[in-house]
Amino acid sequence: MCIFRRFHSILSVLLVAGVLHYATSFYLPGLAPVSFCEKDTGKENVPDCKSTIELFVNRLDSVESVLPYEYTAFDFCSDVTEKRPSENLGQVLFGERIEPSPYKFEFKKKEECKHVCTKNYDTTMATDKAALDFLKKGMLLNYQHHWIVDNMPVTWCYDVEDGQKFCNPGFPIGCYVTESGRPKDACVVNSDFHEKDTFYIFNHVDITIYYHVVEHEEAGSRLVAAKMEPKSFKHQSGLECSGAPMDLRNKFNGHLKIDYTYSVQFVEDQHIRWASRWDYILESMPHTNIQWFSIMNSLVIVLFLSGMVAMIMLRTLHKDIARYNQIDSVEDAQEEFGWKLVHGDVFRPPRKGMLLSVFLGSGTQIFIMTFVTLFFACLGFLSPANRGALMTCAVVLWVLLGTPAGYVAARFYKSFGGEKWKTNVLLTAFLCPGVVFADFFLMNLILWGEGSSAAMPFGTLVAILALWFCISVPLTFLGAYFGFKKSAIEHPVRTNQIPRQIPEQSFYTKPFPGIVMGGILPFGCIFIQLFFILNSIWSHQMYYMFGFLFLVFIILVITCSEATILLCYFHLCAEDYHWQWRSFLTSGFTAIYFLVYAVHYFFSKLQISGLASTILYFGYTTIMALIFFLFTGTIGFFACFWFVTKIYSVVKVD
Repeated sequence: MCIFRRFHSILSVLLVAGVLHYATSFYLPGLAPVSFCEKDTGKENVPDCKSTIELFVNRLDSVESVLPYEYTAFDFCSDVTEKRPSENLGQVLFGERIEPSPYKFEFKKKEECKHVCTKNYDTTMATDKAALDFLKKGMLLNYQHHWIVDNMPVTWCYDVEDGQKFCNPGFPIGCYVTESGRPKDACVVNSDFHEKDTFYIFNHVDITIYYHVVEHEEAGSRLVAAKMEPKSFKHQSGLECSGAPMDLRNKFNGHLKIDYTYSVQFVEDQHIRWASRWDYILESMPHTNIQWFSIMNSLVIVLFLSGMVAMIMLRTLHKDIARYNQIDSVEDAQEEFGWKLVHGDVFRPPRKGMLLSVFLGSGTQIFIMTFVTLFFACLGFLSPANRGALMTCAVVLWVLLGTPAGYVAARFYKSFGGEKWKTNVLLTAFLCPGVVFADFFLMNLILWGEGSSAAMPFGTLVAILALWFCISVPLTFLGAYFGFKKSAIEHPVRTNQIPRQIPEQSFYTKPFPGIVMGGILPFGCIFIQLFFILNSIWSHQMYYMFGFLFLVFIILVITCSEATILLCYFHLCAEDYHWQWRSFLTSGFTAIYFLVYAVHYFFSKLQISGLASTILYFGYTTIMALIFFLFTGTIGFFACFWFVTKIYSVVKVD
């Protein structure tokens, strides 16, 4: 019956996830559609109807380097007269640097081989040589442009295996043919790219903008797609976009001229709605089948654990409680065995109770932050179209959730018999956030040293410190005040003055083997989803499947809870009553598996090279592992705390 109810609840969650998926087709707050009209038709004077389409450029990144760079770092055509748009906190943290560009189009006006700018280089000049070398480095590491039209990525769509089309929201600066004549990266698309030890620059783009005419409205059309194809031309005879590609010998010396051009055309498409204009990018990523396999894999683990827990709860525990409650005589009481034997020690305060309570406070803060962020993401508020919203939401929530962190830490520290409440409050406010900030600051110093766009500006760093010290810390103090003011948590049984001696344990009931085994099942539920998350972070792929992620989050919470309860029961039956730290570390050990997987992912999936990029990868991965450790450990502790309180409250104890 218990398994049936659990399965029914899982089906309900799946149904909700499906409903939330369709809910994203509605307009999001702050992302209203923009109408465009042709110039010189009289309609451009209609309010909120634009005739000029602006193209914005974002930072350039590479799968072979963790260091993104601003568009202007590569000496491309730039527009210094326009004011750059403001970025939110999430965009700054992710290193996004959106800037205006000289690429501007008139709606429905076709352009052929339009000149943008010319860049001249003289290798005898130190500045020109440095700029050219940096451009070569960008092509060698396959750095990608990211252009934006009407808040939508300009995509490069090309055919892949099985006749499918992949749309990449970026395109390379250029490509390189090695000294042995092997074309790298995008050089494989054109047979003209064949000269050895030569770079080929993509200095021309063919842009196609798709639009549809809005029905039941007086004027205007809406842009529904922007696609492009990068090309390379030398432009020898005037500005003709044909002929030999723009090549650059690796050991080139002398004068070099690079002309940047573009062509643009407009195509009407009435089949794509504005609200679903991102679909062609997302559908080209064939991950959905794998995601469902991941969900089914996780559900099997959850059903297996639920069956085990149900069997313990309904059969073993029920029999234990019935047998313990029938004991009347002293002789029978002396023959007690199993988990009832340790009733006088099970709520004995743990060692290092201060540290455990601080971890529980920080873990509660992270848990609520994750739940609320994913919930809003499922509703579509934090979609890829709303740039930086996910990170902004997470940071703001973390700052505002200082109160529950302080409250939980204070309540449990008081129940552990602690009296150094000032130390507890200060550690809750500064220990875990301080470790994360110190790691982040060190990574930022490396980014500053490398001149990367991901380096956080000093002003933003001060703003984050202000949020932490002026909002989060006072809220933590407030929560701790209410936590210490309340009476200590009442336990269902009294604690004996003299600790009971724990008998010799078998190998499987010793702390370390149990902790190691406890993290396997929760990690098994998330490792496929983890692959896509790491891809979105380090391979710069778009992540949009928040419905799946929210479902995996719920499954992870259930799995951590059930695995910890199972092992907690086995240890109590073995008369080992040190469950507090063990329950935290059992589910928290999932973070160690996450760390191992991240190392495997680095060596097997990524092509990152360079010491700075390697340090940055492992530095940021350490932050993620620490947050995940606190998150999963807190789930395990609270599940075990509920379980222990429940079973000892229903058994008769003299």
